[in-house]
Amino acid sequence: MTLTELRKRPHLSVSGVNDYIECGLQYRFSRIDKLEPEFRADAMVFGSTIHKTIADFHQARMIGNFLSVPELQSIFEDHWRHAAHGKTDIRYTKGKDFRALLDDGKDLVRVYRENVSTDGLEVLAIEEPFSFIVEGLAVPVIGVFDLVEIDESGLIVVSDLKTSGHTYSADEVDRNFQMTVYQMATKANGYRNRELLLRLDCLVKIKQPRLEQHYTTRSEIEERRAVRKMQQVWDGITKGVFVPNDLSWRCGGCGFKKHCDRWLQS
Repeated sequence: MTLTELRKRPHLSVSGVNDYIECGLQYRFSRIDKLEPEFRADAMVFGSTIHKTIADFHQARMIGNFLSVPELQSIFEDHWRHAAHGKTDIRYTKGKDFRALLDDGKDLVRVYRENVSTDGLEVLAIEEPFSFIVEGLAVPVIGVFDLVEIDESGLIVVSDLKTSGHTYSADEVDRNFQMTVYQMATKANGYRNRELLLRLDCLVKIKQPRLEQHYTTRSEIEERRAVRKMQQVWDGITKGVFVPNDLSWRCGGCGFKKHCDRWLQS
């Protein structure tokens, strides 16, 4: 099934769990009430465009075509123009606009192409939807593998791509919830008895952008902790518990602020 089809049925996802924990009311507005946000944050549109561009790189790589830096930059520009040019619903952060993020994106895909290591790795899947059942959870957990590779020894490497304004510490990588779910999903979709390695590819958007690749694994205890978290989140959702967090770092860029104000004042 496609991700769109999976989303039509009751489910949980990494972004859903994180959204609910960060602000239950925002989760309700976007995922239960399905309200239209007032705007789209430029970071969300930009990150999605980077993902599409890097997916195109690996898609070409599957057939032995290693795109050059100019080719990849051209692909990014096409995706970015389609996603953002002339779109009035995008809210840009201070100092950024369509042209500035076009230049930023070209820099990031250049850094990715010049630094990503593909030696000895074969692509198994790109942007691959997944769904699996968690014990004690009434709905499936769904998501998408950004990239799944296999090395010459048979090791499965599952990667997630992030664009970020800061570097990730070792502790952040080891506690990353998405990495835990990736491992669980990989095991549940045919690789339970295979050796797995998780990799976080982070394109850091700083003055001199760089690609950081962090490797990690998860223990059985960490998987059980993730299961418990998902069970508690789903319990809160089914009981209609949607606690607003008006101290969240997301508030300034939240597209549901007017809905939130009306809810708080009602």
